[in-house]
Amino acid sequence: MRRQNQSSVVEFILLGFSNFPELQEQLFGVFLVIYLVTLMGNAIIIVIISLDKSLHVPMYLFLLNLSVVEVSFSAVIMPEMLVVLSTEQTRISFVSCFAQMYFILLFGGTECFLLGAMAYDRFAAICHPLNYPMTMNKMVFMKLVMFSWVSGIMVATVQTTWVFSFPFCGPNEINHLSCETPAVLELACADTFLFEIYAFTGTILIVMVPFLLILLSYIRVLYAILKMPSTTGRQKAFSTCASHLTSVTLFYGTANMTYLQPKSGYSPETKKLMSLAYSLLTPLLNPLIYSLRNSELKRALMKLWQRKVFLHTV
Repeated sequence: MRRQNQSSVVEFILLGFSNFPELQEQLFGVFLVIYLVTLMGNAIIIVIISLDKSLHVPMYLFLLNLSVVEVSFSAVIMPEMLVVLSTEQTRISFVSCFAQMYFILLFGGTECFLLGAMAYDRFAAICHPLNYPMTMNKMVFMKLVMFSWVSGIMVATVQTTWVFSFPFCGPNEINHLSCETPAVLELACADTFLFEIYAFTGTILIVMVPFLLILLSYIRVLYAILKMPSTTGRQKAFSTCASHLTSVTLFYGTANMTYLQPKSGYSPETKKLMSLAYSLLTPLLNPLIYSLRNSELKRALMKLWQRKVFLHTV
């Protein structure tokens, strides 16, 4: 990446919530607990699905990939965010900022496509159960997972390289919690109009299209649920779908508001709160939403726990 004659900035300063110093200590405690619970919840899902061969089916393997994304996404953002909250200002080098933005976009983009693939999987299983083994065979599953990861890598590579090709001549204070694209872009000493057009188009394709496909999938799923003869079955299915849609809407909605217009008129504090929704809450909620209501995962967890207790008693 060429930087000569372009940037005089060699490091950035993350301001975080420095406008509210009285809240930083409490926020640090809350965010630390959320981070640890997020890591533990997603790690448990990864271990259970990896060890229990009966869960090596598309539904749970998609969930395993989602948990890997969530752990990685949190690990990229949360440690730096906790450092920002523990000090008034945090200095981050040009290269470190580049790396953080790259991985935020990589895991965020991958999650966008992965959630879409998971919705399609549920649609195929519920609406076309007889054809499901052929519709979602091993090859189709592998292609969807690979497409999600490769798309995330491509989005991250193009967008991060483009952003850091702009000159940064000062100031160097990022009024945000991390090196996210919109916050860094505000410091660029160049015309970013073409990039904003790209960001708008990219967000439509990467965020809006999967979100609309998810909504269409769930409309069909809910229509199938209404035909169920069992009232209990309908209530359980409605409850599960509502939970999934809540998580999906929170993730896509806030990501869409942040990235659709990188230089939007939202206040810095509003942008920080929107960022927290998809970087803090979604990784925390997904393991709870996708696992607590799932009897097979709970059964596998109990089997794993009983095996551990048995080994200790022998």
